[in-house]
Formats: sequence, C-alpha cells, structure tokens
Amino acid sequence: MKEIKVGLLGFGTIGTGVVKLLQNNGELLAERLGCRLRLVRIADLDISSDRGVRVDAGILTSDAMSILDDPEIDVVIELIGGYEPARTFVLRAIENGKQVVTANKALLALHGREIFSAAAEKGVEVLFEAAVGGGIPIITSLKENLCGNRFRSVFGILNGTCNYILSRMTHEGEEFATVLAEAQQAGYAEADPTFDIEGVDTAHKLALLVGLCFGTNIDFAAIHSEGISSLTSQDIRFADQFGYRIKLLAIGKRHDDGTIEARVHPTMIPKHYPLADVDGAYNAVRVVGDFVGPVMQYGLGAGMDATASAVVGDLMALARNLVRGQGARTHGLGCHPGQLRELQVRPMADVVTQYYLRFTTVDRPGVLAAISGILGQHQISIASMVQPERHEAEAVPIVIMTHEARERDVQAALQQIDQLDIVREKSHLIRIENQL
Repeated sequence: MKEIKVGLLGFGTIGTGVVKLLQNNGELLAERLGCRLRLVRIADLDISSDRGVRVDAGILTSDAMSILDDPEIDVVIELIGGYEPARTFVLRAIENGKQVVTANKALLALHGREIFSAAAEKGVEVLFEAAVGGGIPIITSLKENLCGNRFRSVFGILNGTCNYILSRMTHEGEEFATVLAEAQQAGYAEADPTFDIEGVDTAHKLALLVGLCFGTNIDFAAIHSEGISSLTSQDIRFADQFGYRIKLLAIGKRHDDGTIEARVHPTMIPKHYPLADVDGAYNAVRVVGDFVGPVMQYGLGAGMDATASAVVGDLMALARNLVRGQGARTHGLGCHPGQLRELQVRPMADVVTQYYLRFTTVDRPGVLAAISGILGQHQISIASMVQPERHEAEAVPIVIMTHEARERDVQAALQQIDQLDIVREKSHLIRIENQL
C-alpha cells in the first residue's frame, strides 16, 4: 500500500492530538484512503516532555529544517502558531514543493496573500480547516460544497473563551472580571487572554471567512475589532428585557455597491435566532447564499481532539490528491488566483445598524429630553426606551434602543452627550443585528 510521508512542526496540545488520532485511527484512515499516512518526523523545541502519547524517539528533532528540506516528506503540518518562524517555515515548505496543512489563523490573516500566491505558483495547496471553528468544517463547505453560491453575509461566534464568559454572565448574572478569573483557573482562558477577549482572535478568523465568501484578499488592518471586557451584567439584563442575547460576533456582509463590511464586536441578536443559543465553548458560523439560503454549522471551536480532527481531515484531502498524482485543486481562498478582487471594506464610521445605548445620569426632570434632543440633532430616532423609577439624588441608567443609524452619527452624539453635566459615566453602546 502506498505511503504518504508526513512531517509535523509543533508538538504542543494540537500536535499531540494529531499524533493520537493518527495512532488510534490509522487503520481506518488507510481503509478510507487506500494509502497509509506515516508520520516520519516531529520537530519541536521541547522533545523531552511527556505528551501522553508514545512515539519513537528517533522521529523527534529540534531541527525544523530537517523536515522542510527532506525530499521524502510529502506533507508538512504547521502547528507552532504565531507569525514567525511559522511564516518562514511555511514558505520554505512551499518552495520545496510540499503540501501544507496549518491551523494558524493569525499567520494566514496577516500573510495569507503571500502564502497562497506562493502555493499557487508552485502548484501545491495550503489547507487550513482547523484555523476557523475548530472541528466545524466551514472552510471546506465554503470552498467545495457551497461554492456555487454568491454569499450575502457570514456571521460567526468564533471564540470559545468569549462565548464561555458571555454564557456564564447571561445564565448566572456574574460580572466579566469574576467569570474571566474562574475561566482562567478552569483552563478555559489563557493566562494572558488579550487576543481572545479583545476580539483579535475572532478578527483573524473573520479575515479568512470574508476572503472565502467574497473572493477577496482582505487587509486585516481594515477589520474593526472590539472585545467584551467592557460588558456588564447590567447590559446582559437589559438585553434580555428587550428580547436579545449578547454575543461576540464576527460579521461579514457584501453590499450591492461592491463594498463589504468586516467587523467584530459585542452584538445583540434576537433570542429566537439559533446563534443566540450557542453557549459555552461552542462555536457556530452562519452564511447566507443566493441559492442555498441560510446555512449554519455548529460544534466545538477549539480543543485538542476537535482541532486534530480538522487537521487530519485536511491531511486526508491532500493524500487523496497525491495518491492520484494530482496537484493543487483549489486556491487557498477558493477562487482562481487571477479572479481574486480587491473589495473595499467600509469604514466603521459608515456602517448603518441599530444600537443599544446606555446612559448613567443624575435623576432629575429634563434628563431624557436633553439626551433625546441631542440624538435627534444627529438623525438618530428612538425605537424604545427603559427608564427606571426615580430615586432621589441617585445616578440611574437610561437605556435607549434606536432605529437604524450611522455609526459616525451615533459616536458624535455620544461624545456630545458625555459632556453634559447630568451624565455621570461614559455612555455605552452595543450594536444590534436583527437581520442575520
């Protein structure tokens, strides 16, 4: 039986999962492929720690180049993460004519144009199913099963840490800082969770989804990104009162004028929408195509086993091609390289949506009139409002839900309102999506 020889860069959590899967299901994979996947070398800076899986010490090395430059190795799996040396290693593998599998969303979000172009020129593929949504097969779906559609939008809950925190805040009424600390202790959040809670990780993944859905190389710097650290249990309660849940949502939209939206921020979505029920560490992606309509995929967005499943799925796809002597079938972003378009990302200031606005003010007559007057001056109309009963000499919240308004108008209004002597805290906004 033919063998496909594989080299693995990175023997951390996901790398360990890949080794475990190849060992446990090796015979099953061979039956399905008609060839064997043989892991011939593993490179990592630490080759002495016990990972809980048994491997021949002879295949372990701290020299990545011994994999990248070995003419016998057919496929390189990159699981070291980060920008460098991952970029250098992936480009070296491509230069040497090797197929590549990676889970590195940060690398592809910033350097995807260079990497995919190099792969196309060399006639090899770079597959990255594990980079978005863990075990959810959204990348393959967009490149293969749904590729006959023009996509109107893509929405995603793409970070398990944030979704876990927001789920706890929603169902238990805890504050953000408390839940984050508990999540770190339980291993659901990193010691330094900045990339997760500030939306950077989600933005990396959105860059890839937008590229696949709309056939474009997106400039990562053009993606507007906000995190969840400013959310309070008070916001969660008010959202529930209005019939919404708050999720850290990745949003991609294409407009008739050819511009696209690409933004990540806390978002209110109606409680009856399926995305609102995605709880805990689970992820979900919802796309809308012109023929297929809405399609939603749901599953574990991270973790050793789910991510290893996606990595090995890519490995098997490449093995099928190699067994038949075929080269690259699809470009990294699912579109012929010569047909990728440079689509303009709408500045956040030009985005039009609905808003939840929370003001903390003194409790006296005329406050609401002053706030609504400024909103009106900026063409922002009020859809509904909650103002608690008056309490003498206490600061109270006023919550307003708007009709559709332009971001720059809302920001200008809030800046003006925050200068009023009746306002006790910086005003707070959350964007609303009612039409997913």
